[in-house]
Amino acid sequence: MVDDNISLCKTISFVLSRKGYAVTIAKDGPEAIERVREMPFDMIFMDIKMPLMDGVETYKRIKKIKPQAVVAMMTAYAVEDLVQEALEEGAYGIIYKPLDIEKVVALIERARETNQGALVLVVDDDPGTCVTLKNILSKRSYKVGIANTGEEAIAMVQKKAHDIIFIDMKLPTINGLETYLTIREINSEVVAIMMTAYRQEMAELVEEALRNSAYTCLYKPLDMKKLLTLVDEIQERK
Repeated sequence: MVDDNISLCKTISFVLSRKGYAVTIAKDGPEAIERVREMPFDMIFMDIKMPLMDGVETYKRIKKIKPQAVVAMMTAYAVEDLVQEALEEGAYGIIYKPLDIEKVVALIERARETNQGALVLVVDDDPGTCVTLKNILSKRSYKVGIANTGEEAIAMVQKKAHDIIFIDMKLPTINGLETYLTIREINSEVVAIMMTAYRQEMAELVEEALRNSAYTCLYKPLDMKKLLTLVDEIQERK
């Protein structure tokens, strides 16, 4: 637990200890970094707003020491820019204060099941989008594949059944709609989430995809908090 509110840390530590977890406290970013050097923690809860070094910067430095560190951010403030940055860096999730201890425990338990995640495919010709989504979803236990063209995505779906597919509408050869319709012929059970930065230009194609059972469409720049909520919702329904 990394938070400059020591009282909060002690309270959460006490509750989690009663539930069987071994808990260490750090009051700021530099102390958290030292703790991570000393011990391989299974999960880190990190306050976003702290003196000396904010939670996002601390997380970035921790990733250099332990790239696989599972970090959930905590905040009581409307710091959406830092929340978005943290998620794009691969933070496991966001918890808002006052903390709901059951949500904290649920997040820990979900992180412990990391190797049992669903198979996700990201189809986009933008490398930045692909890498960002892969980093974020991998931290949430999902196994993530990447395809940069519709043809590549179709070939991957023919080899393996994916649970969720993110498909950009504007691809270099066949577009996102054509890709989705072909994939749906291969696997009618797949959940497809369309993506686009061109709301008006792609409106008709998006509508056609939705009429053909695409789950929804997300508009770029992607809201990572909304995206993660959506993916978790799909998995819970399954």
